[in-house]
Amino acid sequence: MIAEVSQSSQHGIWLSLRERELFLSYDNFPWFKDASVAAIQNVELLNEHHLYWPDLGIDLSVESIEHPERFPLVAR
Repeated sequence: MIAEVSQSSQHGIWLSLRERELFLSYDNFPWFKDASVAAIQNVELLNEHHLYWPDLGIDLSVESIEHPERFPLVAR
């Protein structure tokens, strides 16, 4: 797979994207915290820079995962 959730913890989820691992902390990505495992694992790579979780209606740029400090949350 090109994009796959490899594991989750009480702090966030790990995403395997091509040949690298990215961490999405619940502090920076709170929408995943109470989501079901099945919904979190259903992730699609729309293009090389964009991910989509259809069950959750969440789409994120890879850059926002790599550099969440550049994309502050406006609403929680």
